[in-house]
Amino acid sequence: MTELDFSSRPPLSPPLAERLRPQSLEEVIGQTHLLDVGRPLRNAFETGKPHSMILWGPPGSGKTTLARLMSHAFDAEFIAISAVLSGVKDIREAIDRAKSIYQQSQRHTVLFVDEVHRFNKAQQDAFLPYIEQGLITFIGATTENPSFEVNRALLSRAQVYTLAPLSQEELQQLFDRTHQSVLKTLNFSHEAKQLIIQFADGDARRLLNLLEQLSIAAEAEAYNTIDTNEVRKALTRSQRNFDKGKEAFYDQISALHKSIRGSSPDAALYWMCRMLDGGVDPMYIARRLIRAAVEDIGLADPRALTMTLDACQAYERLGSPEGELALAQATLYLACAPKSNAAYLAYKKARSAIETDTSHQVPLHLRNAATQLMQEMGYGKKYRYPHDEPEAYAAGENYFPETLSPVTFYYPTTRGLESKITEKLEKLAEMDRHHVKKT
Repeated sequence: MTELDFSSRPPLSPPLAERLRPQSLEEVIGQTHLLDVGRPLRNAFETGKPHSMILWGPPGSGKTTLARLMSHAFDAEFIAISAVLSGVKDIREAIDRAKSIYQQSQRHTVLFVDEVHRFNKAQQDAFLPYIEQGLITFIGATTENPSFEVNRALLSRAQVYTLAPLSQEELQQLFDRTHQSVLKTLNFSHEAKQLIIQFADGDARRLLNLLEQLSIAAEAEAYNTIDTNEVRKALTRSQRNFDKGKEAFYDQISALHKSIRGSSPDAALYWMCRMLDGGVDPMYIARRLIRAAVEDIGLADPRALTMTLDACQAYERLGSPEGELALAQATLYLACAPKSNAAYLAYKKARSAIETDTSHQVPLHLRNAATQLMQEMGYGKKYRYPHDEPEAYAAGENYFPETLSPVTFYYPTTRGLESKITEKLEKLAEMDRHHVKKT
């Protein structure tokens, strides 16, 4: 097979995002909570005292940039490896290179590990002795929650800094800087600019990549005015910050559930649609709605569970996108319904009591006398049939084990249907008290 010869071709130009990577701390846009005067990372830069750290943030928030700037600030060698592409062999080579650099020039090394959460426990542990020796300053970058994805041993040796997605104002600042420095010949309509910033969704790299695509297209087709039509041509479908099983996924699930619990129909609908837009399985949303119906509404409105189950069935029959309307309707109903977690709390109390108690016997009068022998042994004897009692209630009867004092688990609220349940239980309790006085 003949090998391709690239020697005669011009060298590849680095992407715009790489060409515009900040070369000083003053050029960094965003992360003011870490980089303003007196803030922790700013102090590290100004003191020149390196320390190992984990940079946790979404794509395009500046993790690699900050790591590179730190190596310059500390006058250290910068070695970068990616956990996606590297293994133990690459880790060993990076450490050997750091040793060689120190032996030859007494220079310290900043070892940057991108996507550090992709390394397994053994690979992460491989850095520990060299961090402790001071051979390297370890900087790990991750888009996932370090609490779940990074070993405790490594976390104990590295400070975690949380980076935020760029705000709309910060993205506008980046857009203006790029336009004025390298895209001067292009004219952007206000609407096109806003669409680009919206598409970037807090990701600086995504914004710069889109601007580069637009620039290439404008040069190829010989035009210099960018409107919304040109932007939409360049756009692939916008992928929001959503990834099943990852941090954004659980954050948005939590936001949906808490919006329902907080009786905010508009916010609940927003988060549901955000999740659908991100590609979540609608049936996962349906299962979460069922959980909200039983946990946060319960007997205050039993129709909530019925409506949610009906919405699930409607989605299964219709599919997307028609079936999603049924889920939206259920979401709105749950958010507007009266709230009660009394059933949820009662269940937890009952489970907890049983788990910490002994196994009490079922009283004889409550047992099922299915055979002649059981009847002779007293099973079911003296059982009071409620339908034969006044108001179909056997006042004063005890349904708990004889060796266990009656316990109250369920405390209904005064909201929705539970207000009627409260009245009913109070009336039955009064009948019990009256029965006790009589006997």
